[in-house]
Amino acid sequence: MNRVLTVTRVQLVGWQNTVGWPWLLLTMVFAVNYVVFWTIGDTEGNYTTGALVSIYIVVFVTSINWITQLLPFSMALSVIRRTFYLASALLLVVQSVVFGILLFLCQLVEEATGGWGIHLQFFGLNFVDDLHPLLRIAFYTMPFVLLGFLGIFVAVFYKRFGLTGMWLLTTATLLGLAGLAVLLTWQELWPAIGRWLVDQPQVAWFVGWPALFTALFGGAGYLTLRRVTP
Repeated sequence: MNRVLTVTRVQLVGWQNTVGWPWLLLTMVFAVNYVVFWTIGDTEGNYTTGALVSIYIVVFVTSINWITQLLPFSMALSVIRRTFYLASALLLVVQSVVFGILLFLCQLVEEATGGWGIHLQFFGLNFVDDLHPLLRIAFYTMPFVLLGFLGIFVAVFYKRFGLTGMWLLTTATLLGLAGLAVLLTWQELWPAIGRWLVDQPQVAWFVGWPALFTALFGGAGYLTLRRVTP
């Protein structure tokens, strides 16, 4: 465990890109949205924007950089692959929880200030506003974890199989989805699937299913990393 924590500290040497850049970009996006909607003026309802997704995209990109940039450096320091992966996973989970808490706090400030004084709903999510605070934090946190492990898997797969492997994986995925769509259409299962999706609780959509896919990507990334060369 001490070795894992040591490698985690090594990964935090470039904290400006890992921690600082996502929040810098989000601040810039928020400022642009604020100026735009402040210019529009008063409205009876709230201004709603989906720009919060920008911070999740940046976390996805930075998780890819952990593998492409830090893995060769760490292996040059005699860090074994298992230790590096566990350190990356630990850093990702802790960062995701911290980011989720910060977004939740921003949402509370947004509520207290009446949408930053202009009815702007930037951090708020209408469908979770009445839930327990811990669940609301989980709603903000789980997409970070899911996209982070997805980014790690994509980077590890690229390091292991190269560009050709990425093309083959993309093609196989698209063909598999297309084949599944054809099968569902042939069996006339789309209405039943639609009803099943609608009946899923919000917690399942934003916590349960992301946790399941996180486990799949995390396991696949770990198994693939075992044969990666620097």
